[in-house]
Amino acid sequence: MRNGPSATDSKVRSIPASFLRSKPLYRYDMAKKKTASLTPRLTESEQDLLSQLEQGYQLETDSLGANPVLRRLKDDEVIRPLSANASTVKALEERGLIHPVKGRDPLTIVWRSKKNPI
Repeated sequence: MRNGPSATDSKVRSIPASFLRSKPLYRYDMAKKKTASLTPRLTESEQDLLSQLEQGYQLETDSLGANPVLRRLKDDEVIRPLSANASTVKALEERGLIHPVKGRDPLTIVWRSKKNPI
């Protein structure tokens, strides 16, 4: 018997503990990391509001952000979007797609698109 390292012992290497901790343990851990980095897509009501803003309408809400109304600037036509509510307006503001502007009345907020200011 030899007391020194054998030929098979020299090929086996130990893996550092820091390397093992850096890798995800399960496959779903990797999926969570990838989905967290993706930007969320717009809902249908958010897309509808943005397309109306691009077509010449301005979005108006009360001071709390509720009761959204679309007003056409050409002929002052007013449309109440059925699918939009206060949370839709808030989501668009948080994503940076619209910003508030002072409205006609003190209790009215006008929202404008950041990409295409009117």
